[in-house]
Amino acid sequence: MATYEYIKFSVEDGIGHLVLNRPEKKNAINDKLCLEIENVFINLSDEVSVILLSGAGPEFCAGLDLSEHTAREPFDVVKHSNMWHRVFGHIQNSGVPVVAAMQGAVIGGGLELGICAHIRVAEKGTFYRLPEGRHGIFVGGGASVNVANVIGTSRMTEMMLTGRDVDSEEGLRIGLSHYVVDNGASLAKAREVAATIATNSKYSNWAMTTGLRHINSMSASEGMYTESLLCGVTQTSPEVKARIDAFLNRKKNS
Repeated sequence: MATYEYIKFSVEDGIGHLVLNRPEKKNAINDKLCLEIENVFINLSDEVSVILLSGAGPEFCAGLDLSEHTAREPFDVVKHSNMWHRVFGHIQNSGVPVVAAMQGAVIGGGLELGICAHIRVAEKGTFYRLPEGRHGIFVGGGASVNVANVIGTSRMTEMMLTGRDVDSEEGLRIGLSHYVVDNGASLAKAREVAATIATNSKYSNWAMTTGLRHINSMSASEGMYTESLLCGVTQTSPEVKARIDAFLNRKKNS
């Protein structure tokens, strides 16, 4: 297992746990942290069926570490944004479901990171913010696509223009999370959800976490065609055949 400076990663019972580990910085994201996340995903072993994503300390992630922000030429800024897109793309497209446990601040780049998780559990004290307008910058970690796809372009525009806090209940209502739990309970709930997901077929988990996202950006006819292909891939695997046979036998014997 690799040794990391800004994250922690461990595997137990098929569940990988990736922890943002800069509590003294409210888990703010710098380049090294990004690249450590990438290292986890490109080196995932087959034993990992699902990943928990959480932040050490009272905050999930306060976004870009502005203390390490340096002035760049325009093309260097583009390449930096491309790096974030690449890293966060691993979370969305690895084929391994990711369940985020969020608490406290989920701000800017922290929201861009959290929204990449396939399932998101928030605590009652969680709040969301897109403060880029106040800093005179624009989102660069994929929010204009990923956050806007979840909450809609109009709502995201309002959040960016005002920089206001969105609390956990509003976040649940607009889709920033799927569950809201008591403070201190997000990791336990996320682990419970992850354990359930880990019992699914890996073929199905792969199809659901990668297929639906791609189908969403296709035309209706292309989406239907892709759905049929994914249906064929998943339903004809030996593992899935065994699962269906076991289900039918249970029904027959009940």
